Amino acid sequence: MRSFTITRIWGIPIRINTSLLIFLPILAWLIGSGQQIELYAGLIEGLTGVGFDLARLRAGSTPWLIGIVAAVGLFVSVTIHELGHSWVAMRYGLEIESITLWILGGLAALKTFPKEWNREFWIAIAGPVSSLLVAAVCYVGVLLVPASLQVPRFVIGWLAIVNVTLVVFNLLPAFPMDGGRILRALLARSRPYGTATRIAARIGVLFAFLFAIVGVLNFQIILLLLAFFIYGAATTESKTVLLDELFEGLTVGDIMTRDPATVATTTAVDEFGTQMLRDRQPVHLVVDADGAPVGVVTLDDLKKARTQDRTTAVGDIMRDVARVAPTDDAFDTLVELQGTGGLDAIVRQDGELVGILSEADYAHAMTIQRGFRSGVGG
Repeated sequence: MRSFTITRIWGIPIRINTSLLIFLPILAWLIGSGQQIELYAGLIEGLTGVGFDLARLRAGSTPWLIGIVAAVGLFVSVTIHELGHSWVAMRYGLEIESITLWILGGLAALKTFPKEWNREFWIAIAGPVSSLLVAAVCYVGVLLVPASLQVPRFVIGWLAIVNVTLVVFNLLPAFPMDGGRILRALLARSRPYGTATRIAARIGVLFAFLFAIVGVLNFQIILLLLAFFIYGAATTESKTVLLDELFEGLTVGDIMTRDPATVATTTAVDEFGTQMLRDRQPVHLVVDADGAPVGVVTLDDLKKARTQDRTTAVGDIMRDVARVAPTDDAFDTLVELQGTGGLDAIVRQDGELVGILSEADYAHAMTIQRGFRSGVGG
């Protein structure tokens, strides 16, 4: 689903995902209907001693007003939570790409996440601390708001309870939630970063299965969505860290293909198929009449073209790809290329061609690194 930027805070784009726009009216209805108002009014009174006139809170369209204001207030609270993470991250000199609000809360996207355990710990815990501060402010607000302002007092009290709930929930050691990141940070004090990530990710997967079971038994769609999110995020993070470890210290120049096979833009697709078989190279550098590189063409590109018109020239099916330098970090380049939808790139240094980079190069490097590390460990 798409996300839309609504404002910027500290230069950070604040985005709203379309899933949230769909969910907000549902959340407003859930808060303002049924027994929710009576339930939370009792909780607020029990915690603060402040009572409510339930008849006024339920009168006419007041429940809808409460639901809408409370729903918006919840996601303002979530934004503050994510800004807490972002503020500490920026104090460490890290760049925040954006904060996105969606159906399951918020997500502060850091361009790079620190591997130092203490930095990750303080960044992770800053969100729950921010939520606790919001809860404290709301608690005081309930005591200060006049009894005549029943709706504002109820909403502020509701936000106090919800923010505390948000803290407790986020501190569950279910990676990649805040509690999971705090757990990884503490594990990384005495273990390699990759090992700490794998342990935290496994615990996160266990929580994902737990949420899924509870969600199915109680027909809770939100818990099922949360289970899928935690499972996907935990496994993805574990794989990402593994790749980072495998490519640690390697540059593009270490894994790229030097002297790549080339094909002219004017070469027919059928002729190119024969050439690819002869060259035994799944990726070819495409050059123009002057021999200058203009793109790449792969076996997948050839397969798609041969289902259409066999007289098509290679220049019509080639892809323009990113240009990278041989000194670029291999893992960072992998992450950037994944964002473009492919892992192919032309490698240039001082304007001169020095090779090409492809998915096959990364796969080959991973095989060697795994074999080398297992051999060293054995």
